[in-house]
Amino acid sequence: MSRPDTELPVARKFPLPAARVRALRAAPVTGTELGALLGPVRAGNAFEETVERLLTVIKLGVVAPGERFPPERELAGMLGISRITLREAIRALQQAGYVESRRGRFGGTFVLSPMPAPDPAVVRRAAQQDLAGMADALTFRLAVDTGAAQVLALSAADYRRLDTLFHLAIAELTGSSLLAAACADARMRLNDLLNAIPVLRHNIAHTAAQHAAIVEAILAGDPERARSAVAEHLDGTGALLRGFLAGPAPG
Repeated sequence: MSRPDTELPVARKFPLPAARVRALRAAPVTGTELGALLGPVRAGNAFEETVERLLTVIKLGVVAPGERFPPERELAGMLGISRITLREAIRALQQAGYVESRRGRFGGTFVLSPMPAPDPAVVRRAAQQDLAGMADALTFRLAVDTGAAQVLALSAADYRRLDTLFHLAIAELTGSSLLAAACADARMRLNDLLNAIPVLRHNIAHTAAQHAAIVEAILAGDPERARSAVAEHLDGTGALLRGFLAGPAPG
């Protein structure tokens, strides 16, 4: 349960543990939730469909290289299959080089490094030989993605939560658990304050553009531009907080 707007955040003495960061990121996110991709399979082809579902999750990067699938019991429940069938599917993926099983307290099924990227020339030839199929896939994606965006817009998405996940994702992708925990701690210090100010439509549009600039700088491998983009974004957030909260209360 969220705390009242009148309650100020208490400064934390220690940063949040990495487990708390992962828990924050585990909140359901439309289109990327693991359970949405791993729905119950049909009984008639349980083994084959399980292999297909797990491969889809791996190839989309939902469970990234080095990451672990949920525990066996939980994963079998998502798929609606027996643990024996799940083990057979995992064994097949292990033999194909997609996953490995580790024993011990921190064991489980882990995704291995991604398979080599396909040869662009081969992919180009295949696309040219099936232009109709490519056009069909693009049309299908247009219908699905635009529909998903419409549904999300109508559902009044939790902007603050999604904004939090964006910033935590950047910190977690560094691979440093200490940095991710520190980022989560810094965000926790401000979230109650952010929730106490209005969500302005113009600010959302501006923030989206700033988020895009941050991502573009990171993907371009430009550390100075990335640092500058984040600093500009945080300056804007600070200005809003000071403007709404530092002055006298309205009315």
